[in-house]
This record gives sequence, structure tokens and C-alpha cells, in this order.
Amino acid sequence: MKLFVAPLCALLCTLVFSSCGSGDNNHKGEFKMPPARLYIVATTGMIADAVHNIVGDSADVVALMGPGVDPHLYKATQGDLEQLNRADIIFYNGLHLEGKMGDVLEKLARRKPVVAVSKRIPESLLHSMSTGVHDPHIWFDVQLWQQAVMQISDTLRALDLLNRNYYQANSIRYLTELDSLHSWVYNEIASIPAEHRVLITAHDAFGYFGSAYHITVEGLQGISTMSEYGPRDITRLVDDIVKRKIKAVFVESSVPRRSIEAVAVGCRERGHNVQIGGQLFSDAMGGAETPEGNYIGMVRANVKTIVHALR
Repeated sequence: MKLFVAPLCALLCTLVFSSCGSGDNNHKGEFKMPPARLYIVATTGMIADAVHNIVGDSADVVALMGPGVDPHLYKATQGDLEQLNRADIIFYNGLHLEGKMGDVLEKLARRKPVVAVSKRIPESLLHSMSTGVHDPHIWFDVQLWQQAVMQISDTLRALDLLNRNYYQANSIRYLTELDSLHSWVYNEIASIPAEHRVLITAHDAFGYFGSAYHITVEGLQGISTMSEYGPRDITRLVDDIVKRKIKAVFVESSVPRRSIEAVAVGCRERGHNVQIGGQLFSDAMGGAETPEGNYIGMVRANVKTIVHALR
């Protein structure tokens, strides 16, 4: 199994013994004391779920982006701005995932804590796409996501001293659950025959997943759905699928189906009957009342879909 630079035992030790002074240190001491009950806004559902697991019922948590929403293209609505202005603290992914919200978040950071959950992840562990640009889809490597959870936990424990011990206990519990999830994902993907271990999706959201769990990943578009694709990109992918006799390709919940369906049609025209293996949750989780409506459930659903289609 892949060993992470900071395995669970080290993460837990850091959590137990870390000082209160974490979060965005550039703003330390500039903000007013938080109220007795925090109002927390997160950009994505994955971040909001991590916050929920740490704060329990002790704070109010709002996610701006719901099921099926593409954060690469998302623009803050008037209602979002009201939520952001009301928030005591804002958590966002960073690494340019929320590209169209950058200016809004930058302005808000002048008067309240606005924290990128990717902040504590060493640059050496990020996938570099070009100079200064990194793949933002960190949640698909469960161990990288543990680092994001630690960032959230450190920030909240520094901000809300009254509930600090409660947050710490919840964080340790959740990190332990994520460690078990990582092991399960690793073993499930390893059960796919090596020659079938190829994951093809609409855009390159699964790069960290591929590296962490040893599965080849290819996308029609780049890491952002803002990037364009054309006939040449479709032909390139069709050629690869036909050559490698790949069994299935996958649509994504937050990306229109037509791109991958065009690839499947192209393969069939070449005599290779590739299947649509199912829908994966990429940049957003499932509905709130579904098993995929939380991070662990989303990851499990994706893995089950992949394994069923490729094994």
C-alpha cells in the first residue's frame, strides 16, 4: 500500500499536540471574536461535509455548491454573497478550483477568516499542470483529503476555543474513518485486473485518484471544465480505447454526458463496443438524502461503479 508522508498516527499526533495558532496566519489578530455559535460557509459539498464531521451540531454549516454543480464554472449568486457576508469563517478548496469566485473570496479575506483547505498540503504532493498551476481535485486521494480535514480542524480549534476539545475528538474519529476508507479503496481498485485498470472520464478530475490507487486515468478535457475539447481530442481518446480494448468509459455528475457519449459512439463506429460504465461523482457529491450525499459515501459509490464496470 502507498505510504503517505504523514500517515494517520502522525496526523493524530499533530492534531493532539498542535498549538491554537493555525489557520490563515496573515490575518492573525485582525478579526473580531467569533459568536457563541459559528456560522460557517463552505464552497463545495465535500468541504461542508468535512466541517460537519468536525463541528457536529455545535455550528451552522452551509455549502454554496450543491449536487451536480461544476465549481470550475460557478459564479456566486446574490444569495451566495449574502451567505458569505454573514459567515464567521469561510472554507474553500483553493488551487483555482473556484476560479470565478477568486475576487470575491479575496475581498472577504480582508475582514474575516477565509481559508483554503488545501493550504497545508506540501507542493511536492500536488500534481503540477504548468508553472504555478496545480490540479485542485485533492479529495480523490483520501490521504490528501485527510490533510484538508486537518486544516479545517486546526482553523476551527484556533477560532472557537470553547469547543476546541470537542472538535479535536470529532477530528480524530473522522480521520480514523478516512484511514479505513483509504485502505478499502486501495484493495477494491487492486481487485481489477491490471490490463483493465484504466479510468476514462469527461475531464481530468481523477489524477490524484489514479496516483493513489494505481489506476491509469485519462480525461477528454483538462483539469478544468472551462477548457475546450474538439474532434481531435475525441479521436485521440477513441484511438486509445480501441487500441487497448478498454471495456467502459464513465460520465460525471457535474459534466454534460454528451462529451463521453460522443467518445462511445466513435468507438462503436470503429467496431469496439465500449460501454458507459456508469456515473461518477467528480466535482460535486450526491443529494443530501442519498448515500452519496457525504464524502465517504461518494467515494464508496464511485469505487463500486468503477470496479463493477472494469473488473
